Amino acid sequence: PIGGYVKVSASGQFCLIDDEGKERCIPEGEKASLKPMHPTSVEGVDDMIRLGDLSEAGLLRNLLVRHKQGSIYTYVGSVLVAMNPYQMLPIYTAEQVDLYHRRKLGELPPHIFAIADSCYYNMRRKNRNQCCIISGESGAGKTESTKLILQFLAAVSGQHSWVEQQIIQANPVLEAFGNAKTIRNDNSSRFGKYVEIFFNKEGAIEGAHMEQYLLEKSRVCHQAPQERNYHIFYCMLSGMPSDHKKTLSLGDASQFKYLSEGNCLTCDGRDDTEEFGRIRSALKILTFSDRDCWEIFKLLAAILHMGNIDFQSYASVTLQVDDAVLEKSLTHRSFMTNREIVTKPLSSEKAIHTRDAFAKAIYGRLFVWMFTKINSAIHKPQTDKPTYTRKSIGLLDIFGFENFRQNSFEQLCINYANEHLQQFFVRHIFKLEQDEYSKEGISWKHIAFNDNQKILDLLAVKPLNILALIDEESTFPKGTDATMLNKMNKEHDGNKLYMSSKSNHGMQFGVKHFAGTVYYDCEGFLEKNRDSLSMDIMELFKKSSNKMLKLIFEKDTNTNSISTLSGQFRHSLDSLMKALSLCQPFFIRCFKPNDKKMPMVFNRELCMQQLRYSGMLETIKIRKLGYPIRHTFRDFLQRYRVLLKTPAANCCAAICRAMIRDEEDWKIGKAKVFLRDHHDSFLELEREQELYRKALIIQRVMLAHKDRANFVKKRRAALVLQKNWRGHRDRRDFCKLKQGFARLQAKVRSRQLHTEYMRRRAAAITLQTQTRGYLARKDLKHKKDAVILLQAQTRGLLARKTLKKMKTDVSVQWNRADFLVFSTFCRMFSFIIHTLVLPQAFLTAQEKEAQERTALELQQRLEELLRKNEEAAKSQVKDDEEMVENIFGFLPSAIVGQEGPAPEGFEVRREKEEKEKDKESDEFSFSKFASLYFQGSSSPSHIQQRLRQPLLYHEDEGDALATSLFDSMVDHTEIYGRSSRAEPEEEPQPKMQTVQEEEDVLFGERATYDRPMTPLEKLHIIVGYAIVRQDIRDEIYCQILKQLTANKNPKSTNRGWILLSICLGIFPPTDRLTKYLQSFIHYGPSEYSSYCSERLRRTLANGERSEPPCWVELQVGNPSKKIKNTPFILKMTIPSFLQVCGEQEAHYKNKPAGLLRGGQHVLDTVSICEQDEKRQGREEQHAPWRLYFRKEIFTPWHDCSSDQVSTELIYRQIIHGLKSGDYQSDKEDDYVQLAAKHYYVQHGSESSMETTEKIVRECVSMTLIENKSMVKLMQMIHSAHTQGPYINSSKPAYEVKAETVEYAREKWPIYFSKFYEAQIVSGPSVPQDQFVVVVNWKGVFFQDVTEAAFLQLSYPEVSKDPTLLNYRRGDVLFMIKDGEYSSEEGWIKARNERTNQTGAVSLDAIRILPMLTRPTEETLHVRTPIDLTNQIFGPATAHVELRDEIYCQIMKQMSNNSHGLSMERGWQLLWLCCGLFPPSQLLLRFAQRFLESRPREPLASNCLQRMQAIIEGRKLPPHQVEVDAIQNNSTQIFHKVHFPNDTSELFEVTSTTRIKDLCRNIAKDLQLSSSDGYSLFVKTSTKVSDYFFDNLRQLTDVIKKGKKVKEAAPTIAPYLVLFMRKLWFNVIPGKDLTADLNFHFPQELPKYLRGYHSVSKEDMISLAGLLLRIQVDTDKSQFVMIPRMLKDLVPADQQKLMTADDWKKHIINAYNKQAGITVDEAKLQFLKMISQWPTFGCVFFEVKQTSEKSYPSVITLSVSKQGVSIINPKTKEVLAMHLFSKITSWSSGNTYFHLTIGSLVQGNTLLCETSMGYRISDLLSSYKDMYLNEIPKVRKSRRINI
Repeated sequence: PIGGYVKVSASGQFCLIDDEGKERCIPEGEKASLKPMHPTSVEGVDDMIRLGDLSEAGLLRNLLVRHKQGSIYTYVGSVLVAMNPYQMLPIYTAEQVDLYHRRKLGELPPHIFAIADSCYYNMRRKNRNQCCIISGESGAGKTESTKLILQFLAAVSGQHSWVEQQIIQANPVLEAFGNAKTIRNDNSSRFGKYVEIFFNKEGAIEGAHMEQYLLEKSRVCHQAPQERNYHIFYCMLSGMPSDHKKTLSLGDASQFKYLSEGNCLTCDGRDDTEEFGRIRSALKILTFSDRDCWEIFKLLAAILHMGNIDFQSYASVTLQVDDAVLEKSLTHRSFMTNREIVTKPLSSEKAIHTRDAFAKAIYGRLFVWMFTKINSAIHKPQTDKPTYTRKSIGLLDIFGFENFRQNSFEQLCINYANEHLQQFFVRHIFKLEQDEYSKEGISWKHIAFNDNQKILDLLAVKPLNILALIDEESTFPKGTDATMLNKMNKEHDGNKLYMSSKSNHGMQFGVKHFAGTVYYDCEGFLEKNRDSLSMDIMELFKKSSNKMLKLIFEKDTNTNSISTLSGQFRHSLDSLMKALSLCQPFFIRCFKPNDKKMPMVFNRELCMQQLRYSGMLETIKIRKLGYPIRHTFRDFLQRYRVLLKTPAANCCAAICRAMIRDEEDWKIGKAKVFLRDHHDSFLELEREQELYRKALIIQRVMLAHKDRANFVKKRRAALVLQKNWRGHRDRRDFCKLKQGFARLQAKVRSRQLHTEYMRRRAAAITLQTQTRGYLARKDLKHKKDAVILLQAQTRGLLARKTLKKMKTDVSVQWNRADFLVFSTFCRMFSFIIHTLVLPQAFLTAQEKEAQERTALELQQRLEELLRKNEEAAKSQVKDDEEMVENIFGFLPSAIVGQEGPAPEGFEVRREKEEKEKDKESDEFSFSKFASLYFQGSSSPSHIQQRLRQPLLYHEDEGDALATSLFDSMVDHTEIYGRSSRAEPEEEPQPKMQTVQEEEDVLFGERATYDRPMTPLEKLHIIVGYAIVRQDIRDEIYCQILKQLTANKNPKSTNRGWILLSICLGIFPPTDRLTKYLQSFIHYGPSEYSSYCSERLRRTLANGERSEPPCWVELQVGNPSKKIKNTPFILKMTIPSFLQVCGEQEAHYKNKPAGLLRGGQHVLDTVSICEQDEKRQGREEQHAPWRLYFRKEIFTPWHDCSSDQVSTELIYRQIIHGLKSGDYQSDKEDDYVQLAAKHYYVQHGSESSMETTEKIVRECVSMTLIENKSMVKLMQMIHSAHTQGPYINSSKPAYEVKAETVEYAREKWPIYFSKFYEAQIVSGPSVPQDQFVVVVNWKGVFFQDVTEAAFLQLSYPEVSKDPTLLNYRRGDVLFMIKDGEYSSEEGWIKARNERTNQTGAVSLDAIRILPMLTRPTEETLHVRTPIDLTNQIFGPATAHVELRDEIYCQIMKQMSNNSHGLSMERGWQLLWLCCGLFPPSQLLLRFAQRFLESRPREPLASNCLQRMQAIIEGRKLPPHQVEVDAIQNNSTQIFHKVHFPNDTSELFEVTSTTRIKDLCRNIAKDLQLSSSDGYSLFVKTSTKVSDYFFDNLRQLTDVIKKGKKVKEAAPTIAPYLVLFMRKLWFNVIPGKDLTADLNFHFPQELPKYLRGYHSVSKEDMISLAGLLLRIQVDTDKSQFVMIPRMLKDLVPADQQKLMTADDWKKHIINAYNKQAGITVDEAKLQFLKMISQWPTFGCVFFEVKQTSEKSYPSVITLSVSKQGVSIINPKTKEVLAMHLFSKITSWSSGNTYFHLTIGSLVQGNTLLCETSMGYRISDLLSSYKDMYLNEIPKVRKSRRINI
C-alpha cells in the first residue's frame, strides 16, 4: 500500500498524489481499494506505539514522513529507531545535551540523547548495570550512534576529567585501525567492540574497558572493487612528514599493492591528512609515546612493503631481520616429522599466501596490542569504598548483517553474531515479557514473533553444527574446504534453513538468516579458521631485533595451544551475551534509507526489508499491548507512596486507580505491578509534583512554627521590657520628688545654720584678736633676751678657743671636737629658732613658760658641754662624736634633715710598728704602685682636699669623668649613717655634696643626685660604674686605698675598709693591681684582713657580679655585728632549683621562671628584686624576695617510688602552686580531683565539711574560689573524696602523693620546663625567625609567639653522644643482645637499618615489635598522632555505617573513667569526631544527652556546637592543623589568607568551614559588595573540596604519596591560601572601590605588563603616566629613575618600541597632564581605561598546540566571561573566539588540555600541551556553572505545571 492524497478532477476522475509527489490516475475498478488513512498516520507520530494503523505500510509511511521532516529518530516505546540521514544535522550540540539531560523518556522529541540519559538515569536510580545494544546493517550508522552516546555520557558526567577524554579519543584510533571504506559504507567497522564505561557512586566516569571481536584481517591483503584497506594506511601516507616517509621508504598509496587492489585510494568527505593529525593527537592522549608511534608506523610500513616484491628487501629493514632469513621464511616451509624437521620450497602461489598470512598476522597482533594499550590507559582503579561495586553502562558496536556477492568465512562469523543479537532482542522483547505475564497470572493474548533460535542451533548450538564441523575439519592436516563442505551437506541436507550448493562441484552453501538468505563461498574457510603461522615465520619473529614485533607476538611464541578462530570468536561472543544478560538493556535499531548513501532518499523496498527482519511490527504490538514497566509491590509502594491519597487495603492498586484512569493500562500480578511504557514517566512526574507540594507544606508549617516561636519570644520580651520600663519610670519620678523635698529641707536648714554661725564667728574673731596680740608681744620680749644671751656666750667661747689655738701655735683648722660643738650649737640654735621663737605667736601662757624653762635648761647644758669639752681635749680618751651625741642626744634628728641615727663604727686599732716596717719593705706595696702608675704628683697617702684629677690615666673621657665622682663619695660615704669627716676651716658649715651626672645615665635616674643620697645609693653609684666600666675599677680601688693610707680618723678608716670589702665581693681588680691589693690587705687590720682576702679570692675564682650590692650585704658588714666567714644565712622555705620570687617575677605562661642559673650569683638576683622595689618608690629593705627550692624539670626516667623525699617536696610544691595559681588547668575537675587526693593525704578517710573547707583553703586558688564559690567547691571536693577510690582502699599516703606528682608530670610538662628565647641563624625554614625553645622531659619544643609548638624533637634526635644511636622517626632498629647494655636500666643496643650504625637506644623512645622478620610498612606506619587519627577516622569517613561505632566507642571509654590522661585524649577524639561527621538519627539524641550531662567539661559545649553545625560528613580524616590545635587544648584555629595586593589577614576556620562560607566571611570582612566571582586558591592544589580542611588535607596527602612510608613526616606541607577574583562578570571600575584597589588593579597590572593585551602607543603612554604616579606619587625627583622603571610601566614586549629617553619624555608629559589626582584615583583610572578592551578580565595561558595547522605552534588561550579566545602571541590578533554555548566539551590531563567546539559528531578539536590544563578546565567549569545558575530554572516549573 502507498499513502497519498486523493484529488478529484472536474470530470470526476480520481487522481492520487503519493508521498513521493507523483501523480497517478486511479481506474474505476481500483477505487474500491482506496481506504481512508488513520489520523495518526497523516503527519506521523514520534512513538509508533500510538499509530492507529498497525501494519507494515503504516510503519513504513510513518518513517517516510518523519524522514522527510528531517526527524531521523522514532520511538517504539523504549526502543529507538534511528534512520541514517547521510548528512550532518544540527541536533548534536552542547545545547541539545543540556536539553535532554535529566529529562524523562518521551518528554521531548525522540533523540539518541534521550536513550543515553535513560541509561544513565536508570543506572543511578536502580543501582543496576545498563547496556545499549546498537544493531543494524552495515552503513546504518551504528558507529556514529555509539560515539554520540559516549560523548553524551562524558558530557553529563560533568567532571571534564582526562579519562573521559581518553575514552572518547580511543574511537579515532580504533576507527583508523579497524574501519575501512566498503561499497555500502564509507566508514564501515570491520571489527566489533563492546565498551563498558564505569561510574563511581556520584555518577562520574572513572574508567572504561573495551573488548574487540573478529577483526577482518583479510582486508589487509585483498579488497573488493571500490573498497579500501584500513584507514590508517592512507592517513599515514598522506599525513606523515616527508622526512619520516623517506626514512621508511614510503611514497603514495598507488605504489603499494595492498592499497591499490580495490582501485579506490580516496574516500569522499574524508581528509586523510587531517585525520592523521587527529590520530597522532589521540595517540598522545592515550599515553602512546613517540617511540611507540614510530614502532607502529614501522610495522605498518613493513606490511606495505611485504605486498610489493620489489620492496621486499626494505621490508627486512623495517622488520629488522636479515634478507636471507626473511626470504627463506616466505619461500620455504618446515615440517616436523617423527625424527627431524624437513624443509621444502613453496610454489609461487603458496609463497604469496605465506606472505599475506604473515602481513595479516602482524596487523592482527598489532591491533590486539593497541587494544591492550588503550585499555591500560582508560581503565582506572575504583575510588569508592571496597564494599561499593561501581556500576557501568555498556555500548555494543558490532558489525551489521552482511550479504555480499561473495561471502566468506568473515561474513559467516559476522552474521552469526547478528543472529545472537537478534535472539537477545527477541528474548527480552517477546519471550521473557510474555513468560512474565504467564507467571504473574496476567490475562494475555500471545503475540506471534519470528524466533531465530533454530538458526542459532544450526550454526553453533546443536551437535555437529556448521561451526563445529568447520573446527573439526580444521584439525585434520589433510582436511580441505571440499571435504568440509561435503560433511556439512551430508549432515544438514534435510534442514530447511540450510541450502546445499546448486551443483556437485560448487563450493557454496546457504543459510536462511533472520535478515535473508546468504550464500557463502567455502574457499579459504579452513585456512582462515586455523589462523596459524608456520614454524619458519615464528622463528623469524625470534630472530628479529624489532622490539615491537617481538612484543606483539610474545604470547604466540610462549604458548603451544592451538585454537581456531571460530572457537575464539564463539567464546568471546558467549562472554558478551552473558555480560549483556546481567544488564538492563536498551535497544537502538539503526536503519539505512538507501544503499547509495545519499541524503533525503528513501528506498521503500530496502526499508521494508529492514522492518520485517527486525520484527518492528511485532515489537510495536507487544509494546502497545504489553506492560514493559514492572515493579515489585515493595518497590512500587516505597517509591510512589506519596501518591496515595487515602489509606487503603491494597495500596498499589489504589495508587494505580487514582493516577491512571484506564484500568487496562495497568495490571496487578501476584508479586508485581505492571504498567504501560509511557506511564512510568507519567508517575515520575506526578511523584515530583506531589513531593514538591509536600515540601511546600512542610516549609510552610516549619516557617509558621519558626515565626510563631519568634513572635512569642518577642512578645514575651516586649512584656518584660514594658514591665521594667514602667517600674523604672515610676521609680525615677519618685526619686525626683523625694530629692526635691530633701533639697528644700536642706536649703531651709542651711540658711538657719549659716545665720547662727556668722554671729558666733564674729564674736570669736574679736576675742582671739585681742588675746593673741597680747601673748605675742609678751613672748617676743623673752625670746629676744634668750637669744642675745646665747649669742654672747657662743661668741665668747669661739674667741677664747681662737686665742688658745693661736697661742699654742696649732693648725688654723678646727679640730673635730670644735666642729662638733659648733654643729651642736647650730642644731641647738636651729631648735631654738624653730621650736621656741617662731611659734611664740601661737602659744598659750603655759606653753610659753615651758619653753622658757627649756631654753634655760639648754643654756645650762651648753655651759656644761663647754666644760666637758675642755676636759676631753686634755684627756683625748673619749670619742668626740660619741660625747657630743651623748650630750645632744635629746635633740630630734629630723631638725637637720638626717635620715636616721648613725650606726656604731668599727673599733679603731693601730698596727704595730714592726708590721709597718714590713709593709714598707714589701715588693708589692701600695706606695710602689703609686710611684709607678699615679698621675702627676699624687701621693698614696690620705688627704683632706678633693682630687683635682684621677689617680690613674684613662683614655676614655667618660671614665675620667666618672672617677671625679668618687673623690666626693669614697670618704664621704656613710655605710650606716652620716659622714663625720672634718671640713676645712673656711667652710664652717657642713654641706651635703651634690654631684652632676653625665648625659649617658648608667644607673638610676637623674634626680638621684639632686637630693641627699642614702649610703646604699652611693654604693650603687660606685659599684655600678665599676660593673659597666671595667677600666675604672683600678681607679676605685686606688682611691679607697689612698683614703685608708695614713688616715688618722678611725671612723673614716672603718668605713673605708667596709667599702673595700664590699667592692672586693663584687668586681675584681685588673692583673696589674691584684698583687698590690693582696699585699695591702695582708698588712691591713686583722679584723678586716682575712675577711677581705677571702672575698677577693672568691671573686677571682667565681667571676664578677652583674648587679650592685643589695641591702642585705650592708647589714652583714655592720660593725656592731660580729663578722663571720659566711656573709649571711638565708632562711629557705620548701614549697630541683633555686628560684627568687619578688613582686616583679619573671613569668612565662603565668608561671614563675627560675632566675638563678649555673654561674649566676644569688645576691645579684636579690639586688634585682630590691631595685624593682626602689623603682616603685618603696624601700629596698622591704623587698619581699624569697628563695625557693623547687623542682623545675623532670627527667624522662623519673620514678617517684625511688625517692620519697623528693616526692614529698614536689608534692608540696604542687599543692603550693595550686593555691598560688601557678599551676592552672583547663578542666575544673582536675582541681577537684587533686584537692580530693590532698584531702586523703592529709586526713585519710575522715570526712567532714569543716575539714573540706580547710582543704579548699590550702590548695585552691582564690580566683577559683571567687568564681565558683566556696560552698560549691566544698560540695564537689567532699563528693569526690567520699566517692574516690582511696577512701576504702587503705592506700598509703605516699603512693597517692606519687600519683599526684606523676599526674602533674604528665599533665603539666610546660610547668616543669626551661625556656630560652632564640633566633634562628641557619637551618630548616621555620614559621618565625624569633621563637622560644622549651626543654622538658618529653623533649625539645619550638614555640611561636602564640605558644603553639611548630616543631618537636625527642632527645635521641638531638643527641650528640657518640655512644648513642642516631635515628629518625620511622627508622627500623634491630636489637643486638650482646650484654653490653641492660634492659633493666632502660637501655638496649641496636642497629639502624637506614644508616647501618650501632649504638645505645633508650627503651622509652622506641616501640618494640616482637617479630622474627622485618615488619611490613603497614605495620610500621601508624605512629604519629595524625597517623592514629587517620586510622581511627579514615574508615568512618569512607563508610557511613562505621560512624556510630566510632561515637559509641569513644563515649564508652569516657564513661566512669578515672584516668585523667585517658579522659583528656577521649575528649580530644570526640572533639575531632564531632567536626567530621554527625551521628545517625538513632544515636543523635543519646550523643547530645551525653554531652549535655557533662557541663563541667570545657570541650562538652564546643563538641555539641560542632555536632549541630556539621550537616553532612566530611570526606577525609582531620587535618594536621586540627590535630595539633586540640592537642594544645585550643578550639580556635586561625588561618592566614593572602590577597593580591601583598597583604594578608587571619580568619577563623573550623572543621565545618566550607569554602563558600569562608569566601563570604572574607568578603564581608573586607567590605566587598559581593563575594560572587571570588574564590580561594591554594598553591600546589589541583582541586578544591567543599570543606576547607579537606582541601588542605589533599595537599598533604599528595605530597606524602611521593615519599616512602617511613619517611613521611607528620609535618604540614607548605602551601599558600590566596583569595582573588576568579570570575570577571559585572566588573565595572568605580562600582566597588575596595575591590578595585585590593583585587582588580593588582590582578590586572601583571597581565598588562606581560604584554597580553593589544594596546596602542598613545594608550601605553597614558597608562605609563598613571603607573608612574602610582609608583612615586608626587615625588618628581624619581623622574631620573624612569629608564630603570620601564619594566614596571610599559608592557615587556613594547619596551623596544622607543628609546629609554623617548619613553621618559612621553611618560613625564603624561604624568604632568594627570596632575592633581591621588594614587587611588590613578589606579581607578587605569582600570577604567583597560576595561574598554575586549581582553579585560581575561585569564591568559600560553600553550603549545598540535591539532590546527592554520594556527601557530604556540598560542595564547584567553578565558573570559564570553568564552575562549585563541590569540597569536606575537601579533596579539584574535584568531578565533568560541562562546561558551559553542564549546561542547573539554578535559585536562597532567600535560595536555583538550577542547571540542561545535557538534559532537564533527566538531573541531584543539589539543594543547600545557601543565596548566587543570586551571583552564576549572575556570571553564566555573564560568559554565555561573551561567547555568543565572538561567531561570523554567524546566522545573514546567514539570510542575504539566
